[in-house]
Amino acid sequence: MTKDDCIFCKIASGEIPSNSVYEDEDFKVILDISPASRGHALILPKLHYDNAYEMDEAFAAKVFPLAVKMSKAMKKALNCDGFNILQNNEEAAGQTVFHFHVHLIPRYAGDDVQIASKPHETTKEEQEEVASLIKKQL
Repeated sequence: MTKDDCIFCKIASGEIPSNSVYEDEDFKVILDISPASRGHALILPKLHYDNAYEMDEAFAAKVFPLAVKMSKAMKKALNCDGFNILQNNEEAAGQTVFHFHVHLIPRYAGDDVQIASKPHETTKEEQEEVASLIKKQL
């Protein structure tokens, strides 16, 4: 299933050209046109999912092994010093294109890429409450 108005569906299908670095029956990996760093790539499923919540577990299980394979190849090819593997779901989390995708961001010592969060304090009781709420949904 693809969406007619989705730019990533069009890229994954080849309708819109891209700098592809990998492709198989389920995914296309392309270089990001607005990279955070040299070599920043995106893993795009060929099927449309707005976000991770829509994927079944069998399909989702294919994503991380590909991210590992690509990051190993990219680390060797680009001689980077580290790697961010990043995935955002929904606008509040920074998702701007609503087609599930994974960012592969090579990191270089001294680069100015900003991927940060501010740690918050929590209590043991709050941690236990949150853990309980999550466990009830499984």
